[in-house]
Amino acid sequence: MPSRRDTRPGKVTIFDVAARAGVSIKTVSRVVNNESNVRDQTREKVLSAVRELRYRPNAAARALSGNRSRVVGLVYENAQEFGYTQHVLNGALAVCEARDYALLLCPIGLPSPDIVERVRDFTAEGRIEGMLLPAPMGDLPEVRSLLGELRIPFAAITPKDPLPQEINVTCKDRDATFALTEYLIEQGHRAIGFVTGHPDHGASAERYAGYREALRKHGVPLAKERVRQGYFDFESGKQAARALLDLEAGPSAIIASNDDMAAGVLFEARERGVAVPDDLSIVGFDDTRIASRVWPPLTTARQPIARMAETATRLLIDRLNGEPARSPQEPFECELVIRESTARSREPLTARR
Repeated sequence: MPSRRDTRPGKVTIFDVAARAGVSIKTVSRVVNNESNVRDQTREKVLSAVRELRYRPNAAARALSGNRSRVVGLVYENAQEFGYTQHVLNGALAVCEARDYALLLCPIGLPSPDIVERVRDFTAEGRIEGMLLPAPMGDLPEVRSLLGELRIPFAAITPKDPLPQEINVTCKDRDATFALTEYLIEQGHRAIGFVTGHPDHGASAERYAGYREALRKHGVPLAKERVRQGYFDFESGKQAARALLDLEAGPSAIIASNDDMAAGVLFEARERGVAVPDDLSIVGFDDTRIASRVWPPLTTARQPIARMAETATRLLIDRLNGEPARSPQEPFECELVIRESTARSREPLTARR
């Protein structure tokens, strides 16, 4: 369905820009596409008209007039929780709009036995020039192999096994979880439970490593019974909390590897009548929207997801446009966000059945 902006009277077109600048539409097209065979004075006249009229080129229409599609694809896991993916979409879309590229989406539920065929069809039907792969898509060898076969460049966000010849954008997951764990230890907590992330995601191992390193630094023994598997969704967080709170001596704090699981931990605690944070401190990771909308709001690590997606998209489009390869992107810093879900430790919980 056409958007309201496209159908309303007075929509600025390339003909309007050409008339304002006093040049042909072919010249406007050359300037908009950043071609070199335009005189500087003429280029400035066209760019001035573009600014004055607030002209926005249509990426799809431009694709029809040339050999390039100017389309970036985003293949992502169709997960139950949408907080992380929403930030990725926002960041990628912002850069694509600014650079006059279209962004096409391909959600795929995992595991998927036909993922190669689905990605192949997506790239062909969408005329995809480059691909964005948030975790765990960037770690699937069959997807990487297919894109290599099709000669489609890709940018991976937080991959488990970064390829040096590809674009990889990561953050300091280990450092962030170390800081979260150390903060709880400084608050007097020693019985600290941990809910790991999905084993297929590279960030999961890094976050668990940060937790272990902080315990080791402060001489706190690692109790394996206080570590439970999660899958980055609400329900797995709830199930992990159930197991942790059923321990004979329950934890005084629980760190979940993302905010959705932390919300599940909070839900389970509230169902049992466990006071948060007085009896149990709860910590998440990512600082997605849910972290500030539950009660009490979650202490968490703010991962700059949208900025990471923006950087991955920008580097990918640079490569598509033939710009020189850049040095590897430094990992992004995460920020500790202290909210009301954490407090100083009391005695460890006894089981609440």
